[in-house]
Amino acid sequence: MGVFSKVSNIIFDTGLLSWDVLLTLLNLVRRKRPIGHVTPEGHPGHGGYWPEFKPPLEGASRCSCPALNAMANHGIISRSGRGISFVELNHHIRATYNFSPSFCSHVPHVAARMLKKSYSKDTFDLEEIDLHNGIEHDGSLLRLDTALEPNQSVKHIPFIDELLAMSTVKDRDGNDIITTKDLSKILGKRRAVARAVNKEFSLSLFHKIFGSTNASTLITIFGGRVDDLRDFLHYEQLPQGWESRIRQPHGLTMLSFNKTILAVELGVREKDWTEVAQKEAEQSAADADAA
Repeated sequence: MGVFSKVSNIIFDTGLLSWDVLLTLLNLVRRKRPIGHVTPEGHPGHGGYWPEFKPPLEGASRCSCPALNAMANHGIISRSGRGISFVELNHHIRATYNFSPSFCSHVPHVAARMLKKSYSKDTFDLEEIDLHNGIEHDGSLLRLDTALEPNQSVKHIPFIDELLAMSTVKDRDGNDIITTKDLSKILGKRRAVARAVNKEFSLSLFHKIFGSTNASTLITIFGGRVDDLRDFLHYEQLPQGWESRIRQPHGLTMLSFNKTILAVELGVREKDWTEVAQKEAEQSAADADAA
């Protein structure tokens, strides 16, 4: 990357953060969107009516992010998961999940830089964003590490089932809810076990934060509701009648999101799972010898 590009990125990121702070302040003084009207009129999902769900066909491109895969499965973005423009992704993430415009601009720009592509001119396939230790990382909440499963579009069902069973509270209507503490607990286990089982394990501070960011969407966008998350995580499908739990008029800003992310990450206690991790490593070695 040239000096000019680096300076341009710094200027852009600074402006984006300032915009995000402004949107956060506006969210404090403006009325929330009414329930049932979070998804904008004219966009797929308005009123809870999502386009037909279709599992990916052979040859379709998918990635480790269930939120992007779900949009492809419903035809909100290309059903094939190929030829997606970064600009298009910005718009559809905003309308589907009610992230703030600043967040929705930030994520595709980061992806474009990672892939060394032009945000405004180029397209990408979903599988491309699973560049190892780019956005995809070890110790994932829902996937085996790349060293154990190179195709990161493949969900690890035991991980999903264990996550859904971690719920410790119910809401006023009796729905099972996953909390920040639940996410911290299961992330601690995922990282400890992955570190013990995967000889190629690596997890930087950046990727720890990114892992907690991904996990935090489950309690911000989905409100931690296990009944909604079951379809979303198992099938990468948006339930009919569902809408984002974020009702702020300018969506979930990066500044507001960071409070949840930090609560999750600071609660992770990998060392609490040392014995469990050791047993799983021994079992994994025994299974490899038996094979």
